[in-house]
Parts: sequence; structure tokens; C-alpha cells
Amino acid sequence: MSKSCKGIAVELVRCLSESDCIKVEKKSYRECAGETTSIPERCIGLRDMYYKCKRGQVDMRTRIRGNKGY
Repeated sequence: MSKSCKGIAVELVRCLSESDCIKVEKKSYRECAGETTSIPERCIGLRDMYYKCKRGQVDMRTRIRGNKGY
């Protein structure tokens, strides 16, 4: 279960690395992941999916059933 969010994390990093926040503004990944203005909508959706996936690892109901795979 610890690797169930890995696919989403890789896609999120790839999306953020192609955004203007990283390329033009030279901010870190952590700073860009927290913003909503300078990253594309796709990255925002991936960020929300990653948050829900990580949250599901802590939720006891999902821990028994397991996270949905990516």
C-alpha cells in the first residue's frame, strides 16, 4: 500500500517540471505544488488526486480495502 500513490506522484512531478512555475520563475517543486495561479489545471487535478491518495493511506476504511491503483 505504501507504493499505491507512486504513479500519481511521478505524474505530478512531471507535470510540475513542465510548468512555467519551475521553468520561468525558478521555484522549488514544493512552492509550485502549493500554488494555483502559475500551474496548469492538469497539475492541480493531479495534486488533488495525490492528496486524496495519501489521505486514504491513513483512513482505516481504505487501509483495510486498499487504495485504488493509479
